Amino acid sequence: MAAGKEIRGKIKSVENTKKITKAMEMVAASKMRKAQDRMRAARPYSEKIRTIAANLGQANPEYTHAFMKTNDAKTAGFILVTTDKGLCGGMNTNVLRALTAKLREQQAAGNAVEAVAIGNKGLGFLNRIGARVVSHVTQLGDTPHLDKLIGPVKVLLDAYAEGKLNAVYVCYTKFINTMRQESVIEQLLPLAADTLQAEKGQHAWDYIYEPDAPSVIDELLVRYAESLVYQAVAENMASEQSARMVAMKSATDNAGNVIAELKLIYNKTRQAGITKELSEIVSGAAAAAGV
Repeated sequence: MAAGKEIRGKIKSVENTKKITKAMEMVAASKMRKAQDRMRAARPYSEKIRTIAANLGQANPEYTHAFMKTNDAKTAGFILVTTDKGLCGGMNTNVLRALTAKLREQQAAGNAVEAVAIGNKGLGFLNRIGARVVSHVTQLGDTPHLDKLIGPVKVLLDAYAEGKLNAVYVCYTKFINTMRQESVIEQLLPLAADTLQAEKGQHAWDYIYEPDAPSVIDELLVRYAESLVYQAVAENMASEQSARMVAMKSATDNAGNVIAELKLIYNKTRQAGITKELSEIVSGAAAAAGV
């Protein structure tokens, strides 16, 4: 029964794996709810600051911030948001595939690329393809902190303000629902006029600036760009936990199917062994009776 013993060992191994994937599924489900609440809580701030930035842009048409100007540089910047850990299905693969297609477009246009990596998976990918990584941040944990994101992202924002980049893109996975996440590449800079467009039907706002309009607009648009990056990280974290929960549930179900198949094989092998032993006993008894 050496074969049966080996099958029992495989069943035990798969059962242990099933326990692990089930535990990871439950942990991901708990973290997913918190990540979704955090993501939804950040959306009103992003929408409100977009409205204020839109009205400020219309209220001061004589002043154009550097983020709203187009540059003639031959370098594009990318902010890649991925996860620090794996086991979340094809989430990272999908966003990296979308980024690869965008990088090919930039290369075809004769543009160089500078990148900021947020997350271990994206950092490893950018290093493998030989992209120029100007800054990175990893190990963000389960809660994104803006103070950890400002430094790396500011590198690209300052480079664009100095005219060294022609555009800055942010690549992340947008949360749609628990079963669906979408890879997104959005243009962060320059801030297009339709992006900073006030809601229709609203009257134009007038402001009293202190100390002056350029200072206020400069500070606000920097905060606006930072809030977009923070929202992207929050969306990515919610997508990560949802994708991991679904992936671990699928792994648990597959482990159950494998266990059922192995038990069937084990029972067939055991039954065949018993039948063989009975046949040998009957044959031996018949031979002894003939003697």
